[in-house]
Amino acid sequence: MKLRLREFRPRTGPHEHRVVQPGRPLRHTSLRDPAPFGTLMGDHDGLSRLAGLFSFAAHSRHTIVHIPLRDGVPPDEGCGDLVDLVVAHQEAGLRPSKWPGLRRSLGRGTPLTVRTDEARTERHARAWEERPYARGRLRHSTHARTYFLIGDRDVLATAAAHFAHAAGWGPREKRVVKGHSAYVTSLSSELLPYPHGSRCPEVAICFKPYPPYAHFSRPGR
Repeated sequence: MKLRLREFRPRTGPHEHRVVQPGRPLRHTSLRDPAPFGTLMGDHDGLSRLAGLFSFAAHSRHTIVHIPLRDGVPPDEGCGDLVDLVVAHQEAGLRPSKWPGLRRSLGRGTPLTVRTDEARTERHARAWEERPYARGRLRHSTHARTYFLIGDRDVLATAAAHFAHAAGWGPREKRVVKGHSAYVTSLSSELLPYPHGSRCPEVAICFKPYPPYAHFSRPGR
């Protein structure tokens, strides 16, 4: 997949960081604060680009991927606060408490085009699935109206595969032709459980076409 991004090089003291954002907003994609259960809802374009952005984060160990979602078209379903999304490889060394300062220093940025390798992402996602007792999980937290997902290559690739699956199969659900959202998959076993055996976290990934719904048809129709 070819992704058009904007690249930023903010500094905190002597350290330079690399931050990228989508080149254009994911207008019809939103995320409800996952505490402990959240909903990510998007159209085909949004879910496809999220798959690409997670794949890019999986193989860009020192890059922070910032996906502004609060400024899109507000969803007419769900409850909970809308949040942005930040995805990073664990080697990027991102601390959520430092993110507000980084975000304020982003500036204008410069255009960047990258390509992701879907076959490679699929291999790494499969590797994560095949080692159930020795695999990394995504650290997750909400800070400054932003949800953070931080992990190693294989678990980020697995999340990318979930979004690709939702983009491909969501439009085939029967209810979506009338504008309803459809649950397709979720991030759950990929997320670190809460301490002390409390409720397990989950982010439901749902497909929802954008209006006018009369212009939407299921694949093959």
